[in-house]
Amino acid sequence: MTLMPDAVDSTCWVVIPLYNEATMIGGVVDELRTRFAHVVCVDDGSSDDSVAVAEAAGARVIRHPHNLGQGAALQTGISYALTHPSAEYIVTFDADGQHRLVDALAMLQRAREEDLAIVFGSRFLDDRTRPGFLKTIVLKTAVAVTNVSTGLTLTDAHNGLRVLRRDAAEGIELNQDRMAHATEIVVQLGRTRLPWAEHPVHVVYTDYSKAKGQSLLNSVNILVDLVIN
Repeated sequence: MTLMPDAVDSTCWVVIPLYNEATMIGGVVDELRTRFAHVVCVDDGSSDDSVAVAEAAGARVIRHPHNLGQGAALQTGISYALTHPSAEYIVTFDADGQHRLVDALAMLQRAREEDLAIVFGSRFLDDRTRPGFLKTIVLKTAVAVTNVSTGLTLTDAHNGLRVLRRDAAEGIELNQDRMAHATEIVVQLGRTRLPWAEHPVHVVYTDYSKAKGQSLLNSVNILVDLVIN
């Protein structure tokens, strides 16, 4: 399927884990809805107005009764999208504004044109993203650990922007609810032995996104989860 410029895609479902992002989620959903007919937010026990804002922007919202973790939210969203026959592809996307619509569209187009089942976004394939020296060290350490455990050769193992074809998404069954799910999903996708590629993306770091969990401390927590799990 080749979309005309600015056409709205009805065969790709966007899944967004959502937790206390009332400030940003409206704009994120608004922009995604200009190109994707189906945007699903999985509210993971938010205590703010995230649900109301997401729904007002046009997202379908699935609610967890309490906070279960990002891995659980992703699994809920992916499973929900797969119940719809129209879901040929699934895009996983963050709620805090750090991912860009243009990158998601480029990754989806590449998946279709190159018959790829999985496209991983990578902030380290070019120099547009500047995570900072210490964060880069921690993230690249996580990449090394992930590559050893998965057998893949990724440059960015903990980027939440991914494109999954239906057959790849059907191979995912996440059990790690915290940040270790990012390694678990790579392991499970690698086991499918379906064709994959990485695609350069620009991750937009702002004071807001850093405060919401993209800090160095969060990167250290990723490593802790990897060691523990």
